Amino acid sequence: MPLDKRNAVQLTALAAVLLTLSFISLFVGVSSISPRDIFDLSPLQKQILSITRVPRLLSAVMAGASLAIAGTIMQQLTRNKFVSPTTAGTMDAARLGVLAGLIVFPGASLLQKTAVAFAFALAGTYVFIRIVERVKIKNTIFIPLVGLMFGNIVSSVTTSVAYRFDLLQSLATWLHGDFSMILRGRYEMLYVGVPLMAVAYVYADRFTIAGMGDSFAANLGLNYRRVVNVGLFIVAAVSSAVVLTVGSLPFLGLVVPNIVTIYRGDNVRKNLPHTALLGAALVVGCDVIGRIIIHPYEVSVGLIMGVLGSAVFLFLLLRGNARGARGGVGA
Repeated sequence: MPLDKRNAVQLTALAAVLLTLSFISLFVGVSSISPRDIFDLSPLQKQILSITRVPRLLSAVMAGASLAIAGTIMQQLTRNKFVSPTTAGTMDAARLGVLAGLIVFPGASLLQKTAVAFAFALAGTYVFIRIVERVKIKNTIFIPLVGLMFGNIVSSVTTSVAYRFDLLQSLATWLHGDFSMILRGRYEMLYVGVPLMAVAYVYADRFTIAGMGDSFAANLGLNYRRVVNVGLFIVAAVSSAVVLTVGSLPFLGLVVPNIVTIYRGDNVRKNLPHTALLGAALVVGCDVIGRIIIHPYEVSVGLIMGVLGSAVFLFLLLRGNARGARGGVGA
């Protein structure tokens, strides 16, 4: 099959999966609404769809797509397939920013809290990138371990400060990945990811070149620092918006780009639409599963994605080790 036709077929399949899951999502919940009611909705059913179900679906789609692309950007800039906002301390820094906003600006608006979380996420991501640039050991596993250690340090600081100000329970509840509290008027911050995904598509090839290093990028006439700063801005903005709106979605930015690479290869620009669709479909699917498992109660998306993501992460590690072993034998 020609590559262009195969690409179209794969995109169509992903879009079909996302649309199917989205349709199911609209009719799964405590309040009974069936597809047969769609043309004869009661006033209550219309309110449920417009106030909760549709916003919940839109937030899941935007959070999944934008975080998956943020993971792709980080992997390109670090040249490491196991780096993502989860394993680079970005999400942990954003949570620390949320806590700082709660303490310093207790009466601040959501936009102001997002600005504080963004500043912390940007600073945390920048520190991680600087650490990666200085680390001499570029082992595929070592770099994300450094990121996890850095994230754990930031998380420990967050926990300590939250405990001191008696905010530990509320912070843990608020920042645990969950769409059950999404209502109309409380998710619109996620729209910031839409134009940023377009910027990521424009800069896709530049992110790849920048990942080769400062000297390589300079030889090709690319402003290395500007491209890196654009990438860090996108990652920090998306991460802070997602953390403030729905909480943490672990491993999403790590798993999705790797799955796309397995069946699509390493062309970042051509992979971004696949990454966005798969990320959105994964989050919507996990949200539907969370509402079905113990219906009428819910299991949080963060818990489901943590279990699923860690399993896929382990598979990717074992797959990478097996490929490395085969390469060593061949050598």
